[in-house]
Amino acid sequence: MNPPPGTKELRSRFKEVFGAAPDGVWQAPGRVNLIGEHTDYNEGFVLPFAIDRTARVAVRLRPDSTLRMLSTFGNQGLTTADACVLDPATARGWTKYPLGVLWALEQRGIAVPGLDLLLDSDVPRGAGLSSSHAIECAIILAVNELTGAGLSVEDMVLATQRAENDFVGAPTGIMDQSASLRGAAGRAVFLDCRDQSVRLVPFDAEAAGLVLLVIDTKVSHSHAGGGYAARRASCELAADVLGVRALRDVGVRDLEEAAGLLDTETFHRVRHVVTENDRVLQTVELLEGDGPQAIGALLDASHASMRDDFEISCPELDLAVDTARAGGAIGARMTGGGFGGAAIALTPAGAEQRVRSDVGRAFARAGYAAPEVFRVRPAAGARRLD
Repeated sequence: MNPPPGTKELRSRFKEVFGAAPDGVWQAPGRVNLIGEHTDYNEGFVLPFAIDRTARVAVRLRPDSTLRMLSTFGNQGLTTADACVLDPATARGWTKYPLGVLWALEQRGIAVPGLDLLLDSDVPRGAGLSSSHAIECAIILAVNELTGAGLSVEDMVLATQRAENDFVGAPTGIMDQSASLRGAAGRAVFLDCRDQSVRLVPFDAEAAGLVLLVIDTKVSHSHAGGGYAARRASCELAADVLGVRALRDVGVRDLEEAAGLLDTETFHRVRHVVTENDRVLQTVELLEGDGPQAIGALLDASHASMRDDFEISCPELDLAVDTARAGGAIGARMTGGGFGGAAIALTPAGAEQRVRSDVGRAFARAGYAAPEVFRVRPAAGARRLD
């Protein structure tokens, strides 16, 4: 199999910068979450898929403890650090993601080598498509192979989660890295976040005459910010009050009783998580039966729940969703952690251009920055390229 376009260029650039060829090139995709938002850290169900936008890393082991890292995007110069000093207080910019992975491996007792690393990525940053996890997954795959650490996929999922939680400072669950590491072309990843069990579910929108559009609002978000952490803390408090291990253990039938035990805001947070878990299960059932054309109403309901109960949408996301639906999409929702980022719109192929143009005009009328609209499809998960 020939290396994908760009791999030779990345190897050439690596040799130009570092003076020797890399030991290999690894790739990990971003992800779109079809449905199941803020359910992962509540030990619930999610349904993401790996997308055809990826982070790629060319890596070479060094005989000393020096880390040298360079990115091809933005104005990122060569960053040099000591591999023995993996300190979250001093990590900056995109380098905190590879450093966090190496730190998490060190915490597992895996010797952290010196590395030369060149990163290239076309996953939009801050758009809710998991650009950070794509970087982390590409790096852990490379380091696991080069050092012979012998980590399983499940081990790598937990190590990258620890990197995010304890090094980067983002209290995320395991959805993003699970999709990146375990995705497959034409499939969504039905993940039980309690035990990491996975079932690959058919999701071929184009075969059903549909396209899945991502509408990047250009409103940047960060999981390390206070809004995401506050939602997680609220969920943990609710689980404690309700006497359950996690909100996964609360069913739709339990919501009436929960309303009498929780304050209004906390109850709304719980109602989103509980009903979202139910929507994931319904979506999986429909995809395995009637197909993608049957899930539009569930996407719409998911967005309404995130907007009204979990309160993580924003005016730009709401405008994107409402305009896409008015333009012919059969279902639309924000995707990702919220407070900005992207929306998705499941759209008949014949309505694609109308949705694109209507969204652009609506944003211009509102005085918002022009959004980027592009198709995505389920793609292969993380792997070695060369």
